[in-house]
Amino acid sequence: MNTFRLVFVLVLTTSLLAQTEAPRPHVLGVAHIALFTSDLEKTRHFYEDFLGFQEPFTLKRDDGSVRIAFVKINDKQYVELFTDPPQQDGQLNHVAVYTDNARKMRDYLAAHGIKVPAVVAKGKTGNYNFTIADPDGHGLEIVEYQPDSLTGRNQGKLIPSSRVSQRIMHVGFLVRDLDAAMKFYRDLLGFQEFWRGSSNGTELSWVNMRVPDGDDYVEFMLYKGSPSAQERGVKNHLALEVPQLEKAAAELESRPARKSYSREIKVQIGKNRKRQANLFDPDGTRVELMEPNTIDGRPAPSSNAPPPK
Repeated sequence: MNTFRLVFVLVLTTSLLAQTEAPRPHVLGVAHIALFTSDLEKTRHFYEDFLGFQEPFTLKRDDGSVRIAFVKINDKQYVELFTDPPQQDGQLNHVAVYTDNARKMRDYLAAHGIKVPAVVAKGKTGNYNFTIADPDGHGLEIVEYQPDSLTGRNQGKLIPSSRVSQRIMHVGFLVRDLDAAMKFYRDLLGFQEFWRGSSNGTELSWVNMRVPDGDDYVEFMLYKGSPSAQERGVKNHLALEVPQLEKAAAELESRPARKSYSREIKVQIGKNRKRQANLFDPDGTRVELMEPNTIDGRPAPSSNAPPPK
C-alpha cells in the first residue's frame, strides 16, 4: 500500500470512529436529592410547615401507605422523602440530575463501560429515568422530564411565596477517592470544577463541581475513616439558595413551626465567604441555606491543600 493510500485509510477510519462515538447528552441541573425518613409526618412538618414548601404528589405502596413523598422546590427540583428503611449510606437514598435525552445518556455511559439497564423506561412519575452507581457507591439517577408526567402536569403549581428558597443550589455527598470521583463526574459526565475549600487550611475538605450545561453543582465532601451517622447527616446534604439570609432567618424565626425546631438558626460566613445557616431535618440531614454571592462580591480563593489520606 502506497503512502497516499495509507494516509487516506487512516483519515477515513478516524472519521468513521468519530461519527460512531456518541456524544454526551446535556446534563442540565440537579433534579432532586432523595432521603430516607424515619417519621414522614415530622419530616413533612420541617420541609413544608417550617421551610414553606409544598407537596404535589406521592407514590404509594399496594397497601395504600406512602412510600415516597415529593416536596417541590421549583418546577425542576424536588426533595424526595422515602419511608423505606435506610440502607448503607445513612439517610441518603440517591441524588439525581436531569438531561435532555436519558436514552442517549444510557448509550453514552454503556459505551464507556458503566453498568446501565438494558432499556430506559418511564418511572412511576412518568419521566424517563435510570440509576447508576458512582465510584463511592452513591446512586446517581438520570432523569429526562416529560410534559405528561406528574412533574410536568404540576408545572407552575405549588410554588408558594412562603418557601424559604426557590432553588437547590447544590447537593453534597461523601467522597473518599477524589481521583476516582473526578474521572467519573469530570471526565465522563463533563462536570466542571470551580472551587476547592479546606476547613482547617491543611487538608482539603470540599470540591465544587458544576454541571456542564447549567448552574447547579455537586459538592464532594472529602473524608477518611468511617463517618458516624451524625457525620453522614452533615456531609450528605442539600443547599438552598437564599438571596438575603438575614431576612430569611428572621422569617423562619417568626413562623409557628419554629416552636417545634429546637436548634439555633445561626447566620455565619463560610469558608467560601458566603453567608449561610445550617438547619437539620428530623433525621439529622443538613439543609444549608446559602446566599449566592460572597459578602463583598469578590471570589473566595481556592484551596491548594492536599486531599485527606
